[in-house]
Amino acid sequence: MDLQLKDKVALVTGGSKGIGLGIVRSLIAEGAKVANVNRSSEEGLQLEKEYAALGKECVFIQGDLTDLAACKNAVDQTLQKFGKIDIIVNNAGVNDGASLEAGPEAFVESLKRNLVHYYAIVHYALDAIKATKGCIINIGSKVCETGQGGTSGYAASKGGINGLTREWAVDLASSGVRVNAVSPAETWTPLYEKCLDAMPDPEGAKKEIEQLIPLGKRFTTIEELADMVVFLASPRSSHTTGQIIFVDGGYTHFDRKCTMPSDVTQFGPANS
Repeated sequence: MDLQLKDKVALVTGGSKGIGLGIVRSLIAEGAKVANVNRSSEEGLQLEKEYAALGKECVFIQGDLTDLAACKNAVDQTLQKFGKIDIIVNNAGVNDGASLEAGPEAFVESLKRNLVHYYAIVHYALDAIKATKGCIINIGSKVCETGQGGTSGYAASKGGINGLTREWAVDLASSGVRVNAVSPAETWTPLYEKCLDAMPDPEGAKKEIEQLIPLGKRFTTIEELADMVVFLASPRSSHTTGQIIFVDGGYTHFDRKCTMPSDVTQFGPANS
């Protein structure tokens, strides 16, 4: 299927590694041009060089998105380089463990790391995204639905992202701009692997988590998430807006007994 993304311009935050990198690679594979905004320079510059050698454009823009000036600069540089913005993928963020005990200052900082720049990027790019009748995809998390414990700032941010997705979909429908969110759950990323490696039995912990994922008893891959994002970014998804789509193998919403290796899985309607 041709996703009709050739020469579309995508601004992707946090596109140098993990889920963001998967999104960048999937967009470029479909013929899009990418502006990758990231705090650290090494991976971003390497990615730009890699694609330049292939005759493809993946321009790196350095910026700490907790700084509103960096958000504006990211939009300005994208427009200076490409002259338009067709797609915005708000992805940058971190599960930073800003808990109830951490205090209000830590909570506010977590919102800056995980929510405020979503708003800022779209605000600064508003005229550009309206001009192209483009689309916005926000990367969320199942944490705002399920809770996790010890991460109030991140959970609140991801809940806010879902709220903004629906709000912007209403705001921008009359301009022909679509807004959707993609929510991962247990996704196999280098960061997730690093976290498991710090546990006493990494392989055992991984298998235990996999048993909680109904579809296939495995982690979601970065590529599966990225492909959903790119489909939503494409004209092939032209009448989809205001949706929060979970790419999670059923992890978030299935009844927990579906994941239990016992006879309780046979529980169902009473016989009449």
